Amino acid sequence: MSFSNQTDVLVIGSGIAGCAAALTAARNGASVTVVTKATEPSDASTDWAQGGIAVTGNDPESFRKDIIEASAGEAQPEAVDALVNNARDVVDDILINTLEIPFDGATPTAPLDAYDRGREAAHSERRILHVDTTTGEHILRPFLAQLKSDNRIEFVDDAMALELLTHEGRVHGVSVLRDDSVTSVFGGATIIATGGIGACYETSTNPGGATGDGIAMAALAGARIADMQYVQFHPTAYPGPEPFLVSEAVRGEGAVLRNATGDRFMPDIHPDAELAPRDIVARGVAAERERTGEVRVDVTPVDPDFNRAFPGLTSRCNDRKIDLELGIPVAPAEHYLCGGIAVNTNGETTLDRLYAAGECARTGVHGANRLASTSLLEGLVWGRAAGQQAAQVGIDDITSIETSSPLDRDPALPSSFVDGKYRRLRNTMETAVGIERTDAGLSEARSTLRRLKGEVDAYTRTRVSQSLYELRNATICGLLITRAASEAPSAGCHQIVDTKTAESTVGETIADD
Repeated sequence: MSFSNQTDVLVIGSGIAGCAAALTAARNGASVTVVTKATEPSDASTDWAQGGIAVTGNDPESFRKDIIEASAGEAQPEAVDALVNNARDVVDDILINTLEIPFDGATPTAPLDAYDRGREAAHSERRILHVDTTTGEHILRPFLAQLKSDNRIEFVDDAMALELLTHEGRVHGVSVLRDDSVTSVFGGATIIATGGIGACYETSTNPGGATGDGIAMAALAGARIADMQYVQFHPTAYPGPEPFLVSEAVRGEGAVLRNATGDRFMPDIHPDAELAPRDIVARGVAAERERTGEVRVDVTPVDPDFNRAFPGLTSRCNDRKIDLELGIPVAPAEHYLCGGIAVNTNGETTLDRLYAAGECARTGVHGANRLASTSLLEGLVWGRAAGQQAAQVGIDDITSIETSSPLDRDPALPSSFVDGKYRRLRNTMETAVGIERTDAGLSEARSTLRRLKGEVDAYTRTRVSQSLYELRNATICGLLITRAASEAPSAGCHQIVDTKTAESTVGETIADD
């Protein structure tokens, strides 16, 4: 199936940030093309989001304070202000008035303040709108349906963006692989909203397609990348077959963490116990698992009835024959990248006509550790801002440039090649660039990833396939994370547990590695 190769605004990615950008750009009169690898809603991280979406209540200052404290003091105040000041309006505008999301407690006549509000870790009050523990899918699926019914928006699904098309510092579009063919798609403005980097790690709460594509493309094009060392691990993921996330909302309703001997350990680690910031809880869970062999979420304190309060989670447990009376086994898993493509409060990157929103963007809101249930909100706020800005500059300002297709002259590689390289990448990242890091481990990991990148680059020069380019992108992101971690002091979810000073590489680009 053919698709347009020119559009006012080109959006790469179809999670909540990409959808918000596409909706807003179209509202502002732009023609919009959405290029996405997804073929199903569940291919996007948004669809997997459980807990909900935080929204500013009657005390915005407490929301600001919670974000900054959870960030280990590293959040940028202007970014936090943008999130908090726009939260209520963007939720009203897009989720309530446009999509009519059926949040728990919502009725046709109830004001937003009357909706049910949950509480999660590091929140000082109940401010999280939710739909059971399946909030993401209740938002994304109607969002996609809304956009696909809009004749101003063209969806190009099952398609992968390979490279940004640039000339003299301006981004003109992207090369797209679809149906084994590469097409140059030109846009007056381009918005990257490609999600996270979960494929870099052995255990992750992300979908399999979270290979860091947008971050890698932006880095290769010369955009500024920042704070890649801040990889957040969720403390409570079920580690067995068919893993799933045990929402932080469960702890917000009274569940507690117990080790293999049945002892509750978080009160000895932090005054907020199970509701401490995620990085602290994740390190606590990891330490107790190592010390005693197991950690479980004890849901018996949840009042009045866990099954009724969390039917989706109960169903997942029942499917895996988990006895809720004994608790849900959990372990930390890679969850969210707080860094990424550096943007300002309008979603503008350091490259002309290039914007970014969602998990691939480093907005400055999260600092060194993300506050629970702010990712969907950040995607909405920055997606809307980027869509508005992109429409202003992109309408009727599309410039085609000369491009050349990537070489595809050599035989396709067996799947075992890509699988083997992923094993090296993930083992390296899990071992050396996990919840706790050492200078020696980071140095060794960086050498390993440099060699791996060189090997992968040698094959991408003469072959074009989605799996190979995804591997390239994941490897670049792994190297960016490792490099940043080797240069930055401990903060939040980046913890160095020895003190040897790493060799500085300030000023290097990704090409240097």
